[in-house]
Amino acid sequence: MDESIALFGGPGTQAGMPPSSSIAETASADRPGERMARELALVHAVAREELYLHYQPQVDLRSGEVVGVEALVRWHNPVLGEIPPHDFIPMAERTGQGHAMGQWVLQAACQAAKRWHQKGLSPIRMAVNLHPGQMQQADIACAIESIVMKSGLDPHMLTIEVTEDMLMRDLDHAASTLGDLQSIGIQIVLDHFGTGYAGLACLRRLPVDVLKIDRALVPDVTASTEDVSILRAVIDMAHSLRMKVLALGVESDGELALLATNQCDQMQGMYFSAPLAESELIALLHAKRRLPETVLGRHARQRTLLVVDDEENIVASLRRLLRRDGYHIITAHSGQQGLQRLAENDVDVIISDQRMPGMTGVEFLRRAKELYPHTVRMVLSGYTELQSITDAINEGAIYKFLTKPWDDDRVRGHISEAFSHKEMADENRRLDREVQEGARELAHVNGQLKRLLECQREQIHREETSLVIAREVLENLPAPVIGLDQEGMIAFMNSDAEALFDGATGLLGQPVESTGSAALAALWHTRDGHHHEIELVGQRFMGVCRDMQGRAHARGSLMVLTPHISSEKGAS
Repeated sequence: MDESIALFGGPGTQAGMPPSSSIAETASADRPGERMARELALVHAVAREELYLHYQPQVDLRSGEVVGVEALVRWHNPVLGEIPPHDFIPMAERTGQGHAMGQWVLQAACQAAKRWHQKGLSPIRMAVNLHPGQMQQADIACAIESIVMKSGLDPHMLTIEVTEDMLMRDLDHAASTLGDLQSIGIQIVLDHFGTGYAGLACLRRLPVDVLKIDRALVPDVTASTEDVSILRAVIDMAHSLRMKVLALGVESDGELALLATNQCDQMQGMYFSAPLAESELIALLHAKRRLPETVLGRHARQRTLLVVDDEENIVASLRRLLRRDGYHIITAHSGQQGLQRLAENDVDVIISDQRMPGMTGVEFLRRAKELYPHTVRMVLSGYTELQSITDAINEGAIYKFLTKPWDDDRVRGHISEAFSHKEMADENRRLDREVQEGARELAHVNGQLKRLLECQREQIHREETSLVIAREVLENLPAPVIGLDQEGMIAFMNSDAEALFDGATGLLGQPVESTGSAALAALWHTRDGHHHEIELVGQRFMGVCRDMQGRAHARGSLMVLTPHISSEKGAS
């Protein structure tokens, strides 16, 4: 996938490609004449206000609410019509327009987010993709901060998305730049994680808040065990590094169920919404659209039991037996059908027959363990294939093995115990998530405080350096210089001033009147910034005294005495 397409629009349907784009259009764009026309038009696209933004919602997988949007650039030319992102974004790279386009996107996105807040909409984060050329800019952090400040948007409401290869070009510069942005509250997202080559060591160095995993890492219920394990490992790694995880390109119930089960934090994709025009997004936000409670596992619900058996009479018998216990019972007649039920329902306990066509009970429960590891799984079978069942129990795929025919009370007791076990484990995971979330937030705040202290230390160091330089300048001026505080106490005298008063360093900390010169005292009281002729220790000077203004108020006064040269002496 072309990096620049990922930057602004994303691949395929994720780019929210306008309906006018087609294979024929792409082919026509390759004709030299039409390609040149588009390139010439693109040069003026920003100035002629032909670019506009669409926004794709980002949804929290715990609350189900929209917590952010990603800004995606679009181009409509009055002559050429709608130009698809996969055409004009690589074109912008080739023609050197990418940087200007990136600046425009950032400005337009910040202004839009501020506009929505002024309309009374709940504040959501605005995510903007950084252009590769912008990342190489030495003062990019200051430039972004300036744009944010001019828009009036709270920096905490802005997210900057960067790709792995952008960072790897100059890791030290990237870490410094992202740290500067993060220090003012901007959230940093590592986009399309899994398609580049950022290793764990790099991630530890980079100030990243969110890993945005690529669609290639988002499996569904038909995915292999290895794919699900990779997803879980990435999420666990991110959480261990105090990062959140956002899944890109979610399109189905099965994908969403796996993400929620494996504690993914947020999602973005066609399952919830395509990229929207501003008016459409505002309507969605006003309607408070969110993910259904059923897919989040946070709604009040009955204990849910999945019964899987290829014999209808066994399923019916278990339904009659267990209905009295108040369970929500769903059924399936094969392992494959059982996997489909798991994708459609939030199941707590599974009880499965062993001998079924196509997929044995052990095979089904192993698969269920990989996809939905928090379920409690039991086998109920009249066939004692001890080796395979023992292996499954030892590896954790099966919680208990129950035999047919069964004792009603014992089966009911085992299933009740399984639900209690599940609820205790759920509560422990909930508490663990809250602890981890608190730890992530604390680490984030500590990081911001650390960077703030570093900035303050740097500022203090710069001010101290400036003070030393200023003192050296005053010390080396070829004229007496006296610094006084707001009360008229002498705070500084350069060497010429000390020589004027016979090296009287004892005057420091004394009022100006202690010099014994009424003219000098009068000059301080005047402090009008004008030159006055005064006589001091037998010498005539042109003296000037003015207040030194700090950022908020006067910080004392400075007095400079220059030898007075009379016109008669000058004429001779």
